[in-house]
Amino acid sequence: MSEEMKRTGKRRIGLFGGTFNPIHLGHLRGAEEIREAFRLDGVIFIPSAIPPHKAMEEIIDARHRLEMVRLAIASNPYFSISDIELSRSGKSYTIDTLRHFRERCADSLFFILGGDAFVEIETWKDFQNLFTLCHFIVMARPGFQKTPLANRLPGALSSAFQPDVEAMTWVHSSGHRLVFKEISFLDISSTKVRELIERGESVRYLIPPETETYIHQHGLYRRREGMGDFSAQKG
Repeated sequence: MSEEMKRTGKRRIGLFGGTFNPIHLGHLRGAEEIREAFRLDGVIFIPSAIPPHKAMEEIIDARHRLEMVRLAIASNPYFSISDIELSRSGKSYTIDTLRHFRERCADSLFFILGGDAFVEIETWKDFQNLFTLCHFIVMARPGFQKTPLANRLPGALSSAFQPDVEAMTWVHSSGHRLVFKEISFLDISSTKVRELIERGESVRYLIPPETETYIHQHGLYRRREGMGDFSAQKG
């Protein structure tokens, strides 16, 4: 049990949002390493419904992505899933999701995201207010720790944070922390998985077997007959 939990009795919960189109082993391994490194009591996977920064023509129906995540995490007792973004109408904004969890639980919340998503955070809705709601953990590639602390923060956020040089983190004016954590780099992407499936090639050892079976059963990500460009089957 962590010192924070001894003092407050709060659980430490990770919130891992994403399109998961489809979920792959890089997502799962990253979440597991973050869970262990930060002694999280659980990680909640949150598939997005209509992500603002994605081309919708390549995103399959949300019910398929939700079920693939459910199947992929079923064997890990620390992982769970939320359909909060799927149950809302319209686009999926992280600020709304974080407010939902903040208003409904007293846990210590840690939002988990990849480094590629973090570099675009200035384009997110109400991005200045995101850090008032929870801690942020950015999953970074090996070697990132060599990057000077001063170079890790977008300029638009600099006035709201103070560096904690000893801990190599940034502290928000709300008291929440922004942490960059190196994880094992698995050169896997959802885009690569979709392209392999489109070409009829193997995705074994890139995605969980349960996810692969589901994709084949429902004919997802296959090139439609007679179409010259990629079209994700909606199912």
